[in-house]
Amino acid sequence: MTEFGDPTTAPFWAAAERRELLIQRCTDCGAHQFYPRPFCLSCNGQSLEWVQAAGTGSVHARTTVHLQVLPDMEPPYVVALVELDEGPRLVTNLVEPAPGIGDRVAVSWRERAGAPPLPVFAAIEDPV
Repeated sequence: MTEFGDPTTAPFWAAAERRELLIQRCTDCGAHQFYPRPFCLSCNGQSLEWVQAAGTGSVHARTTVHLQVLPDMEPPYVVALVELDEGPRLVTNLVEPAPGIGDRVAVSWRERAGAPPLPVFAAIEDPV
């Protein structure tokens, strides 16, 4: 696969190719952030590193989309704001059965033709 994204986001997409969810961590203050930026949102530092996220979090907000926006996204589908265990929130899709607000979720991957897979999230089943 050829390089995807711009210089700031390319490491994220390269990791997605390997089915790894990377986020940035500031080495000055320790804050995690997503989406990728060239500076830290917490301290404005420029010492950022890429770290692997646990891939788990909680649904902070969600909505169901009923209109066709993209050709490869057949409605209805669920768009959500997932708060990762490391702190940052990311906009993503929830896979069926779609978890509710507050539910625990884990990353999965949606394959795409000609592009790296997208991180999507599925409910974590409670252990019995």
